[in-house]
Amino acid sequence: MSKRDYYEVLGVDTSASQDEIKSAYRKKAFKYHPDRNQDDPEAESKFKEAAEAYEILGNDDKRQAYDRFGHEGVNGNGFSGFSSNEDIFGAFSDIFGEVFGFSSAGRGGGNRPRAGSDLRYNLEISFREAAKGAEVDIQIPVEVLCEECDGSGAAPGSTAETCPQCGGSGSMQQSQGFFRISVTCPHCQGAGQIITDPCDECLGRGSVIKDKDLKVRIPAGVDNNSRLRLRGEGEAGMFGGPPGDLYVVIRVTSDDVFERQGQNLIISREISMVEAALGHRMEVPTLDDPVNLDIPSGTQSGEVFRLRGLGMPHLGSTHNGDLLVEIKVKTPTRLNAQQEELLKEFAEIEASKLSTKAKGFFKKAKEKVMGD
Repeated sequence: MSKRDYYEVLGVDTSASQDEIKSAYRKKAFKYHPDRNQDDPEAESKFKEAAEAYEILGNDDKRQAYDRFGHEGVNGNGFSGFSSNEDIFGAFSDIFGEVFGFSSAGRGGGNRPRAGSDLRYNLEISFREAAKGAEVDIQIPVEVLCEECDGSGAAPGSTAETCPQCGGSGSMQQSQGFFRISVTCPHCQGAGQIITDPCDECLGRGSVIKDKDLKVRIPAGVDNNSRLRLRGEGEAGMFGGPPGDLYVVIRVTSDDVFERQGQNLIISREISMVEAALGHRMEVPTLDDPVNLDIPSGTQSGEVFRLRGLGMPHLGSTHNGDLLVEIKVKTPTRLNAQQEELLKEFAEIEASKLSTKAKGFFKKAKEKVMGD
């Protein structure tokens, strides 16, 4: 497969200056950095392609050979492109350092690529959103690359200068007796470079704080303190480093109907003494439509009936927990005369049944003893 024209890759004219080529590569590198495009399988190849184009066009000798002979003119100069992730990140740390104006002496110092900080966002959702899943819009303040200076911290048209104290390394050697120790350069605070003309937008930081709108997909079945990780949505990286991640910590509000216990749901329902004795069909709510539950005769207060698969979804699964219905038998109060008489009659019948049972028991016991 033939390679694309390097000028086309960077989107510049053949007459572009080195500053224009550097600026174009910087934008391409940030746009296609693999750590910022983990869901885009083409980002890595585009990042590699841009790095290869800059390697050639950013060097005057290689550029002249390329302008005269095309790709054939640079194939024999020891450069054969970038073939692995290690090569890609190597290009991002070294070549991108030059784009920001850092000297090669400073690549081991304070200007090495650094990943951005992770962020935390506390999100409150309703019980029903946790049960069914949802898509929630949030807005977070994040530190992003300054567009005015493309993250260099220097005003447009200017570049950072190598620190004269440490020579761009970001550190200095101090002698203490027979020992030599490395300390952070006090002049540049370990950055390896000095910005004499800072960008008006970011005041030399290379980044600014902006509100960022995001959509967070809440999977069905989340619970309190569930954490959702949004890769690359944290703070911006420094010196070409990848951005951090955003962790969304979930808090689920309580529900008026259901009590949650893991992935099971619990509800309590009252029935009368008569319904418990004779049996009863009742309607119970679920996360969807209500269902009928048959209460068998003789049900005791505190019994629990399990409706399988009607609880909360299990995360990442098609299975649900269960719905547990606890029955509470309500004792009647404020009886009228007729109810009292009926209950007394019921009590007498129960007592008679117990007496008959007792007589039968003693009779059988006596027969057994006499028979022996």
